[in-house]
Amino acid sequence: MFHTESDVVFVKGLTVEAVIGVYEWERAITQPLLIDIALETDISKAAVSDEVNDALNYKAVCDDVSEWCQAIKAKLLEHLAGQIADKLLAKYNCHKITLSVAKPTAIQQADAVGVQITRYAKGSIAESNVNQDS
Repeated sequence: MFHTESDVVFVKGLTVEAVIGVYEWERAITQPLLIDIALETDISKAAVSDEVNDALNYKAVCDDVSEWCQAIKAKLLEHLAGQIADKLLAKYNCHKITLSVAKPTAIQQADAVGVQITRYAKGSIAESNVNQDS
């Protein structure tokens, strides 16, 4: 499913109703968004303890992402995805996030349109490698 050398906590197909879009009519309604999130983190402590307090709580992630989507009211999916990734990295113990946000009702001829981004926690080895390549 994921091509990574790290542990991953994921959310697939989170549906959120939110204001999104650039057109005036889009600003007056909510539209469904489909969100997939892969949070790369170390799950070894939770794997041993079997305690939710040692895990990255995907229920809390879903609740936060839903709330942020509704509060941000972005015009662009790019902006929304960037904001969500930044907030997840700031709040949760993960070193890399891959996030996709899709609008399934935006284009009648397509199942969905959207964006996918990958972001790294500040100071992570991967972030350093990305910045050196820039």
